[in-house]
Amino acid sequence: MESSPPSGESFTDISDRGWIAQHAPARLRPYLRLARLDRPIGTWLLLWPCWWSLAMASTGFPSPWLLAAFAIGALVMRGAGCAWNDITDRDFDGQVERTRTRPIPSGEITIGQAGAFMALLALIGLNILLRFNSFALWIGVMSLAPVVIYPFMKRITWWPQVFLGLAFNWGALLGWAAVRGELGLAPILLYLGGIAWTLGYDTIYAHQDKVDDALIGVKSSARKLGARTRPMLWLFYGLAIMLFGMAGWAAQLGPLFLAGLAVAALQLAWQAGRVNIDDPEDCMVKFRSNTRFGWLVFASALLG
Repeated sequence: MESSPPSGESFTDISDRGWIAQHAPARLRPYLRLARLDRPIGTWLLLWPCWWSLAMASTGFPSPWLLAAFAIGALVMRGAGCAWNDITDRDFDGQVERTRTRPIPSGEITIGQAGAFMALLALIGLNILLRFNSFALWIGVMSLAPVVIYPFMKRITWWPQVFLGLAFNWGALLGWAAVRGELGLAPILLYLGGIAWTLGYDTIYAHQDKVDDALIGVKSSARKLGARTRPMLWLFYGLAIMLFGMAGWAAQLGPLFLAGLAVAALQLAWQAGRVNIDDPEDCMVKFRSNTRFGWLVFASALLG
């Protein structure tokens, strides 16, 4: 995971000290950065709803093959999504301190090269999807709609985080479908809970860019909520925990699930109670801590 820049350096999400800069071949570095392979938090956030759903839908421990397939799928589709996001946001990214050194706005790669790389990653994801049952295949294909529209939402709504939630939590539906070949109440509740969770963590993330976003006219929940962010984080995260608990009930998980979920709720409470929305580095720390939350919910589902 990439460390925060030392005090006095510009705040950027492109590290000159990570493994890509120090060890990857020079020709591959722009593509690896485009896919955010040096910053795995996004892959984890995409993967967790998949693994939670697999754990809830399975009798016993989830299939190792499905766990691995979803892990690889999350890695490549997150990379494809990042490429699409950077292609559509290239003009905005060039005006934001944190993103102006990304491969496209910095001129390291062209739009055509980024598009070809995105297509390659999407084909790898499709190859994995074709190995699922036919119902899961169509659920997976439908996931492309929120992915495609998400980057444009910051231009027209104050709540692009809702659309990110629609895209990033689709695995809650796909994981269940991959195991059972159908959907039910449990994955739908899990999906809705994931959207509320995303509203929380991505609002924290968006506070990093709120000054630049205001200057260039980009909308976000961070700008909309402003000083009201903290009470709304409590609301978003509280709703997420309630819906996750209801999903566990619908999936007929045992009381150990609720016990574990209560521990996971403490992690979200720490985020909401301690985040400094005016400190970009602290916002990044709280945002990245959602990896721990994901592990806690996954362990709870297994115990349940």
